[in-house]
Amino acid sequence: MEIIKPSVIIETPIDANKIMMNLERCGRIAYKSRDKITPESAAKFIADDLKSGHESVIEHEILTVRFICDRSVTIEPVRYPLCAFTQESTRYGKVGVNFIMPPWGLDPDDIEYLRTVEAYYNKKLAMGQTPQQARYFLPNGLKTEIVVTANLHEWRRIIRLRAEVHDHPQMQQLMNILKKELQEKLPVIFGDL
Repeated sequence: MEIIKPSVIIETPIDANKIMMNLERCGRIAYKSRDKITPESAAKFIADDLKSGHESVIEHEILTVRFICDRSVTIEPVRYPLCAFTQESTRYGKVGVNFIMPPWGLDPDDIEYLRTVEAYYNKKLAMGQTPQQARYFLPNGLKTEIVVTANLHEWRRIIRLRAEVHDHPQMQQLMNILKKELQEKLPVIFGDL
């Protein structure tokens, strides 16, 4: 058993210049202004669109992100119908019984409880239960991975909604990690969040 720190991995390679140029090409269709494209025009064009509230142009680029978190947190992103999701299964094969360290930490009694859960799960498997049956006894703190793909407009929306202090503490933690990384890699699109 391991206690794993939650993390975020951006699966899509980000070439900011290529992304910005594509978004500008798409966006300028609306204004019939493709003739104004220069090697330096994309950032200003996209920034101006975002400032004026025209975020639809950034829907032309997608981003795939893998979240390593506990199972209880995975119900948060699946509420967004404009995303695609694939989650690690506990149904088909014996899972490694690992848990996620919550932002508020674990005390020695918590860790002992988790060791007991792991032993009970393994006992059920040894008794002949399938992983699908034995997973019934696994708690929400179980480590999982979920891959989420969405367009950049939807990522802005998710980050705005899920990085707030009233959200689940681990979801805030994950969204703030993602936000910081996207602000560094795509500052024109995420810098204002």
